Amino acid sequence: MNTTASKITPQLKLSVDELNDLIIDSIQDIKGINVLKLDLKKLHDSPVDYFIICEGESHVQVRAIAENIQRRLKQEAKTFASNTEGMKNAYWVCLDYFHTVVHIFYHEARKFYELEELWSDASFTTYDNL
Repeated sequence: MNTTASKITPQLKLSVDELNDLIIDSIQDIKGINVLKLDLKKLHDSPVDYFIICEGESHVQVRAIAENIQRRLKQEAKTFASNTEGMKNAYWVCLDYFHTVVHIFYHEARKFYELEELWSDASFTTYDNL
């Protein structure tokens, strides 16, 4: 029997708000801009509780933001995205953390898709660019 494999590592449990704060801090680490949190909980047909939306000024920055979120949530919260889309092109990267979906856009993609307009009934929280 492999004793290393049988050891159970305790999972760090964060509240959804703490998880969202860690995501936003991870975005700001890489200088993501126009960070916005949409609270969708009160909307009847919402797919999740929160969207966190931000943008990068290059495809490299978009990918770096996504990778930093994944790295920090893995290291600090033992949490992994259930699904990740768009890393290859880094035009619109989507990270699904069950209650929160993170949308990281290249600037032109954010203007084109206008997620904020589609979910304009949600409560918005904006964050300063660092």
